[in-house]
Amino acid sequence: MLRTKSMFDALIGLMVLALIPGSLSAKEGDEFPGRSLFPTIDVIEVDDLKQRLKDVVVVDVRSRYEYDTLRIKGARHIQLGSKTFIDEMRALRAEDPKRTIVTYCNGKTCMKSYKAARECKLEKIDGVVAYDAGIMDWAKAYPDDAQLLGRSPVDPKKLLSKDKFNSHTLEPEKFEVEAGKNNVIVVDMRDRFQREATSLFVGKETRVYLDDQDALDKLIAQAKRENKTLIIYDQAGKQVQWLQYYLEDKDLTNYYFMKGGSREYFKYLRAQL
Repeated sequence: MLRTKSMFDALIGLMVLALIPGSLSAKEGDEFPGRSLFPTIDVIEVDDLKQRLKDVVVVDVRSRYEYDTLRIKGARHIQLGSKTFIDEMRALRAEDPKRTIVTYCNGKTCMKSYKAARECKLEKIDGVVAYDAGIMDWAKAYPDDAQLLGRSPVDPKKLLSKDKFNSHTLEPEKFEVEAGKNNVIVVDMRDRFQREATSLFVGKETRVYLDDQDALDKLIAQAKRENKTLIIYDQAGKQVQWLQYYLEDKDLTNYYFMKGGSREYFKYLRAQL
């Protein structure tokens, strides 16, 4: 009897979870895994967005740095997670009560476009849909309607592939070895909250914020002048993917990122104990 009751309780629990937005599991191999995780969110396909581009309001919900690097031309920036996100979205709806608002982020495995649309739905902001193919698919399909580092149209050849990024990454243990050499400049690009006063390579690293262009330009110039390699890490190995566009635009070739960022480095350290 107890076993039967436990099975019944578990079944009820699963049914309850199924009713919670975003609680369903994505099917393995789904091209758009978020669609099953956020089944109540309406989505728009890339070609449909192109056809309706002049009739909708496009909102980039990523970080400011990602937005400044590569975006849909004419998109507004309202960052998901900011304290003013809902207020700004509500004000945007008030500007034009009828036009559809389209949120977007990085791509098919990025959930921010869905989450932004869901938050709006919960706050009774109507007419918000998610463009979930993301900025990369858009820039490839419609380079005339995209901006890369403020320039449009986008040259498809300048869109960086995963292989290009991976060719500039180092495993944490390899990064640690390189950090001990004299011909490198170690750069910590974590933000103030991520650092928590913790340095990974004390006395060796330079701290620069992603949005501090002047400091970054000085580092690039130093690396070229002294013929040194920049080895860079962030929190999770994701922010630096967008930094790569800037480094390539500045014709810097000697640079590497820590794979997985400081999170993977700490895992590596724990494994050594």
